Amino acid sequence: MQSENNQSFISLVRLGINSQNIPVLVDNWDYIKVLADKQGLLAIIIDSIDKMPEENRPPKLQLLEWIGEMLATYEQRYIVYENAISSLAAFYNQHGFKMMVLKGYSCSLDWPKPQHRPCGDIDIWQFGQQKKADKVLFYEKGIKIDNSHHNHTVFNWMGFTIENHYDFVNIHHSQSNAEIETLFKELGQDDSYFVVVNGEKVYLPSPNLHALFLLRHSMIEFVASSISLRHVLDWAFFIEKHSSDIDWEWLENTVDKYHMNDYYNCLNAICVYDLGFESAIFNQVSINTYQKDL
Repeated sequence: MQSENNQSFISLVRLGINSQNIPVLVDNWDYIKVLADKQGLLAIIIDSIDKMPEENRPPKLQLLEWIGEMLATYEQRYIVYENAISSLAAFYNQHGFKMMVLKGYSCSLDWPKPQHRPCGDIDIWQFGQQKKADKVLFYEKGIKIDNSHHNHTVFNWMGFTIENHYDFVNIHHSQSNAEIETLFKELGQDDSYFVVVNGEKVYLPSPNLHALFLLRHSMIEFVASSISLRHVLDWAFFIEKHSSDIDWEWLENTVDKYHMNDYYNCLNAICVYDLGFESAIFNQVSINTYQKDL
């Protein structure tokens, strides 16, 4: 029964993110809610329920409670999240520091509904100026800077935890992390990608940087047994939107160099075979290699 409920959850996620109307029957909506909260996908599940016939939906009062929770913890929080990002960018812009957003916010921009991606910490990169920027923030705003972490400092801004990266990954964790960090820093000097949030310029990772960083970060989460379906969707939605912008030959050579092939192939396969994304948006060699191994 648990296996059937897990499959129902995957089917609901697939329905929520695709335009195709896939018939889904659910026996235990309480179990679905637990999984949705654990995976950070309540908004996606509600999107799927919206596509279902009335008779297949959860009880009305239960659904209304979920919608209220989604509005508060996803959509309304996302507005506050964007305000915090633009406010921090404004401070840095006024002082001559560029701010790139990593992971969360930059990923949300690729989702069909950005406000339906859960938002947590705000990860930023300042093009090698993190130490100077932290010092200005401390002296002008009196904000305490936590320097106890391996690859970023931590402080609070408008109720959000900010992780200000001086390294993209923890270089003390492995030799390969130390090697790939050099590449991340080279890619991280590209300031040609940005969005304007509430009138403030906020920089984004280049497609190549974002692709490699998403792969490496989610692989680290996988090794730590803390990966979620949200990480998989971050990758899938990113590829769906930026497939033509990625240097696939460079990316796959880099994936091979840092022994990430198996993870890369499986991640692509899950996106296509389990979540219903078009195989054409991924590199066909990866998908075909996976199929050959089955």
